[in-house]
Amino acid sequence: MKKYFIVLLIISNLNFAQTQKRKLVWEENFNAKTLDMSFWNFELGNGCPDLCGWGNNERQIYTEKNHNIVDGNLVIQAKLDSDVFTSTKITTKSKKQFQYGRFEAKAKLPVGQGLWPAFWMLGSNISNIGWPKCGEIDILEYVGREPHMVFTSLHTQDSHGETINTKKTKIENIEEGFHVYTMDWTKEKIEFFVDSKLVYTFQPTFKNDDIWPFNQPFYIIVNLAVGGNFGGPEVDNKVFPQEFKIDYIKVYQ
Repeated sequence: MKKYFIVLLIISNLNFAQTQKRKLVWEENFNAKTLDMSFWNFELGNGCPDLCGWGNNERQIYTEKNHNIVDGNLVIQAKLDSDVFTSTKITTKSKKQFQYGRFEAKAKLPVGQGLWPAFWMLGSNISNIGWPKCGEIDILEYVGREPHMVFTSLHTQDSHGETINTKKTKIENIEEGFHVYTMDWTKEKIEFFVDSKLVYTFQPTFKNDDIWPFNQPFYIIVNLAVGGNFGGPEVDNKVFPQEFKIDYIKVYQ
């Protein structure tokens, strides 16, 4: 038993050392007055006609106007005006893509029934092979209908929609202040952390394209959705407007 724990300690130290050797290769600190469009794209509208409701029966319309940069934070605001929900969604598609590494976002969550903020990634080949074949990595998802819960998930051809490759972690008062949401991605496994605490590991023994599409570049997405199959379906109109704040996003490789 003693030898077993010694081996575990050695492995843990080696993994930590490997992580420490990584270098910062990209960061977005939101220190400029506007978004740097050499990194970011806006996704606009309601997804129609190809993907109405963005594939999840979401209720918001995405615009370029539902965000500001305030004191070094990206602030995405979900609003309700005359029964119309609006918000903002940004991506690094075709501008910044990454294969393997450690991905971090420091963020403060919005609060209220029907809110669905997310920090996530999609396979850069999505335009060629579609979803879920391209793979999806959900580093942070939060839904207002389940307070104090953080969702970390993976969607693949083998497991998508109501994926089994997911973990729901209860963190009291996660809604208060900023927290760091991290994904560590290697050739062998993907690990998820909240404030440096490991919450979920995905490490399938058998890896083919349907189970492990995570052997290719992915791009980053940040958005605040309203309602939908996962975020809703009920929405409390009284909570609007609400803000999803992101202090920084960093990538280490």
